[in-house]
Amino acid sequence: MTQALVIIPTYNEKENIQPIVKSILAQNLGFHILVVDDNSPDGTAKLVEAMMSEYPGQVHLLLRQKKEGLGKAYLAGFKWGLDRNYEFLIEMDADFSHRPVDLKKHKEAWGEVDFCMGSRYVTGGETVNWGILRKIISRGGSFYSRLILGYPINDWTGGFNSWNQKVLRAIGLDNVSSNGYSFQIELKYKACRHGFTFKEVPIVFEDRRVGKSKMSLKIVLEAFYKVWQIKWL
Repeated sequence: MTQALVIIPTYNEKENIQPIVKSILAQNLGFHILVVDDNSPDGTAKLVEAMMSEYPGQVHLLLRQKKEGLGKAYLAGFKWGLDRNYEFLIEMDADFSHRPVDLKKHKEAWGEVDFCMGSRYVTGGETVNWGILRKIISRGGSFYSRLILGYPINDWTGGFNSWNQKVLRAIGLDNVSSNGYSFQIELKYKACRHGFTFKEVPIVFEDRRVGKSKMSLKIVLEAFYKVWQIKWL
């Protein structure tokens, strides 16, 4: 069983994709990388194909036909990894907001728990270059989710997460209905409902270096009503 697969969804990330892939490989953790590209018009996929030749067997590309959202991209990546029997599957942004140096913390946690969350809201965690409104929305979203869903997770909305394959198989990926900001909340809640153990490790989350954020008001608002659907459905 190959140990770990880092899944990176992309849409117009040509400025970031080569540096982030090379930085992950430079950690020397033995992880493989799958880029899930939603047919980016900026040529992101072509850059990944070039790296596949440079790093054969380590870098992979899943090219989708159109942009369908972060959740669907991750689900496609999870299924790709499960079909190839990776033991651990890691969610990671392409824009360096998730630091490659923090991958080691995930790996260290795998011997203790079933899934691990990179957390901005535990001791040692922080956000960098965020405005006050974004901090309020993020903190408020996690507090709101914890209040309604009842499990003691501090960073419900964070996306730097790693999963033992048994967790994703038990959840049933075809049953995951969220696609935006609430996608991470739904995965964590369903994993907790199944009784899987978890740990939050501190990370430093820095706003993207280059490119345009995919965050929108619609995505944020969806999360607030989706939490109730996640709980009851």
